[in-house]
Amino acid sequence: MTGRLFWKILLGFWLTFFCMIEGLWLLFVLERGSPSPDKWIAERVSASIFALLAEDVARGGPAAFAAARARLPAVDRDPIALVPAGRAAAAPPGSGLLARDVRGPDSRAWRITYRYAETDHGGPLHIPPPILIAGGTAGFFFSLILAWYLARPIKLLRNGFDRLAQGDLAVRLQGEVGRRRDEIADLARDFDAMAIRLQQLVTARDRLLHDVSHELRSPLARLQLAIGLARQDESRLERSLGRIEQEAIRLEAMVRELLVLARVESGADPGEDYFDPIAVIEELAGDAAFEAQACGIAFAATLPALPEDARPSLRGSAALFRRAIENIVRNALRFAPPASQVTLAAALDAAGGTYRITVSDQGPGVATADLGTLFDPFVRGDPSGIGLGLAIARRAVVAHGGTIEAGNLAEGGFRVVVMVPAAR
Repeated sequence: MTGRLFWKILLGFWLTFFCMIEGLWLLFVLERGSPSPDKWIAERVSASIFALLAEDVARGGPAAFAAARARLPAVDRDPIALVPAGRAAAAPPGSGLLARDVRGPDSRAWRITYRYAETDHGGPLHIPPPILIAGGTAGFFFSLILAWYLARPIKLLRNGFDRLAQGDLAVRLQGEVGRRRDEIADLARDFDAMAIRLQQLVTARDRLLHDVSHELRSPLARLQLAIGLARQDESRLERSLGRIEQEAIRLEAMVRELLVLARVESGADPGEDYFDPIAVIEELAGDAAFEAQACGIAFAATLPALPEDARPSLRGSAALFRRAIENIVRNALRFAPPASQVTLAAALDAAGGTYRITVSDQGPGVATADLGTLFDPFVRGDPSGIGLGLAIARRAVVAHGGTIEAGNLAEGGFRVVVMVPAAR
């Protein structure tokens, strides 16, 4: 609270407030054309008294004046006097005098006088010291509260950034700024959102590194075992080389999938290209049908019967979109039993704004407890896979602004539904 910004705000607003108070006094004095506030006040007070007494003098002369003056309070009675109009009226030292002429019932001229105290305030520009003190004190406390109100959350933000820079990703500021409803509170909320996102990214990175190291450990161990067996027994050389080649291919596939996962997980824009998703799915369906035939699985694709010029485009990367749908289809082919069917269906909603892609199989499905982690990296139901296909699919779909859901079918089997908005 005692930083440079606090003192700048305190002194700046204090001087501004003080100058405003004194400037108003100076404007008040100049507007009245007199440096004396006492005279201005006396003029306002005596105006009503003069009006009443002048009426009494005009009606009854000095006797009526004396009777009316006697009815006034002592504090208002003493400064008032009635003298003949021709007599010079002099004010005592330190006093001022106001006068008004009036004629009595006998047409004789009289003068009503009002005496007031005229003091020298002694301040600069005749500003009374109480006003100087009041302005300085009120301005100081107002500026103090304002400076504290503005500087405190900024100091909290600075401390929050320092803690975040030192690796404390759990720091949160919204609770510390209190019940503020202003831009500073919005800034604290944005800071919390940034800290949460950083914490999620770091946690995901650490988890991914842990999973990658765990997944690499098994093929590397098998590689070392194959090399050791080949050195011990030359008759197993050919078999060991086959195992080494198989593990090398597996490692190469894992690294390739990890690179794709890192790309889509980084949150980078998939691209500015516009492509026809139906054409991409149609080409993919041909490849999937060929692979399904080799596995003894029936593959059926249902695509909307729309001319090419009537199909809304998708904005992004056609290759990345194909990779997402291809991973889902291959996952279905992997788990579908022989002589079963895998279905790929694509449809456009009635409004023409969203594509719905559905992939269904007649496999064993997924345990209900595993549905929540199905799209996480290295989660797989088949030991022969590497568990990155659906993770890449989800991140690729999200990168295109879509959603992906998975669930078991009531009649048996598994279904994945992808919803992707068309470009506008």
